[in-house]
Amino acid sequence: MTHTTTQQPARRTSTAVVPVLAFAGIVVAVMQTLLVPVIKDLPKLLGTAPSNATWVLTSTLLAGAVATPIMGRLGDLFGKRRMLLTSLSVMVVGSLIAGFTSDLLVMIAGRALQGFAMGAIPLGIGLMRDMLPREKLGSAMALMSSSIGVGGGLALPLAALVAQHADWHSLFFLAAGLGVVSIVLTLVAVPESPMRAEGTFDVLGAIGLSAGLVLFLLPITKGSDWGWSSGTTLGLFGASAVVLVLWGVMELRVKAPLVDLRTTVRRSVLFTNLASIMVGVSFYVVSLVLPQLLQLPKATGYGLGQSMVVAGLCVAPLGLTMMFTAPVYARISAKYGPKVTLIIGMVIIGIGYGAGLGLMSAAWQTIVIAVVLGAGIGLAYSSLPALIVGSVPASETGAANGLNTLMRSIGTSVSSAVIGMVLANTASDAGGVAIPTMHGFRVSFMIATGAVAVGLVMALFLPRQRQATKPQLRASSAEDAALERAQEVLGGFRGRVLNTDGDPVARAKVTLIDRRGRQAGATLSEEDGSYALAVPAEGAYVLAARAAGHGPLASSATHSGDDRPVDLDLALPGETVPA
Repeated sequence: MTHTTTQQPARRTSTAVVPVLAFAGIVVAVMQTLLVPVIKDLPKLLGTAPSNATWVLTSTLLAGAVATPIMGRLGDLFGKRRMLLTSLSVMVVGSLIAGFTSDLLVMIAGRALQGFAMGAIPLGIGLMRDMLPREKLGSAMALMSSSIGVGGGLALPLAALVAQHADWHSLFFLAAGLGVVSIVLTLVAVPESPMRAEGTFDVLGAIGLSAGLVLFLLPITKGSDWGWSSGTTLGLFGASAVVLVLWGVMELRVKAPLVDLRTTVRRSVLFTNLASIMVGVSFYVVSLVLPQLLQLPKATGYGLGQSMVVAGLCVAPLGLTMMFTAPVYARISAKYGPKVTLIIGMVIIGIGYGAGLGLMSAAWQTIVIAVVLGAGIGLAYSSLPALIVGSVPASETGAANGLNTLMRSIGTSVSSAVIGMVLANTASDAGGVAIPTMHGFRVSFMIATGAVAVGLVMALFLPRQRQATKPQLRASSAEDAALERAQEVLGGFRGRVLNTDGDPVARAKVTLIDRRGRQAGATLSEEDGSYALAVPAEGAYVLAARAAGHGPLASSATHSGDDRPVDLDLALPGETVPA
């Protein structure tokens, strides 16, 4: 599979790009917790059984999981901004559908369309990588990645306020309004990325992945209702395994796969995704436990007796703290690398849940828990896109971050199912009503602590990060993460892009293509025409160069595996300098 870029000249990036993209991420993340304040009332509101009402939440989760990697790949192929606008538009349509109905099936359809928008987060990260200068990229991606938690945390008090003082359908109209605002801001402030991946969309791969994910996530979200040992649950898990294995075999044989599995099994990508699952588990536990603890009546002996709105405000610092950790992450990561930042974040999460076992007797204590966990989760979430971006070619950023976001969604799904089962099995009966117990809350916190411990082990297996004080290869903002790996592998090619008069050509696209015709790296030349490209393995390559006003050029080059990069000068058009 080969990759290219559009021929439009680079556009000057507005300072509003980062806040606008972060706002879009927050808006779509709001969909996850939009209905949390009215969960217990959904059966009555929709005139259905509790087991059926849970599909209003499950449909959003499933749609988001399916759409995330697909929209990421479509963004790589056809434009990340275009797919971001598509995701937001679908969310607005889904919000309006849900806002005008109380019918269960129509509501589920609307909520599924709302979940479709989760692909906006990896698309936003991809846009940032393609457009932002290196010094701003770290904190920007951190903010975009944290928007999942920020949106979920801030939605709780806002949704509670609306639900308590207005018709619950107003929640959907509020979501639609936020979506429209996000679309307008994106149209005004965010340019399209010039980066493109050539090839076709893997339709069979999308169908196979969607089927496998639905078969896997469905029994996770419904296992407590169906029974974990029931034939339906076990049958769906088995079917999921078969479908995903067959899908994987097919993806390995397709020239332009939806997900490049060879990339996902790289040590850096694999362990980042595994750690992401554990971070997702830990994030959702606090969202499920604290609101219930705060709203339980004091007559239970442990409930804090707070209103729906106050409970939401007590949990809100979780999202706010995540938002404010973005600049902190940028400083830590710049000095020690995203791996260390991920480890620090997970340690803080473990401390938060450990301390939380003894801090559940007052509302102010829940605020302390929310702040500590928000700081830890914010650092962990912020590290994930940097680790992924530094491990894949720029033209695969959308798909790779989409897969990583999917891993987090799987973590929240597992967390929802497991914690729901724990709270149900430890609940006490009060007049026929199941009341969560303090024992169930503490067991839930212990599960979160265990998940963080597993994630910490995964993070320790990540490749060693270079210190910021070591020499670094300079690169354009769109490709710097790939070039930083040049010192970690076998060296690379460097040189200058020159025109026929011998003058340097700035912002020329230089692409490294391996013997199988796949992109192995890419960059844009600097103002003096210089470029540098990492080489992932020994062997023969083709260096292709293209710039506005010049004809394309390709030159063969071989890297023998020594420590010194091979100097290579390219001349545009038509002249080559042998390596």
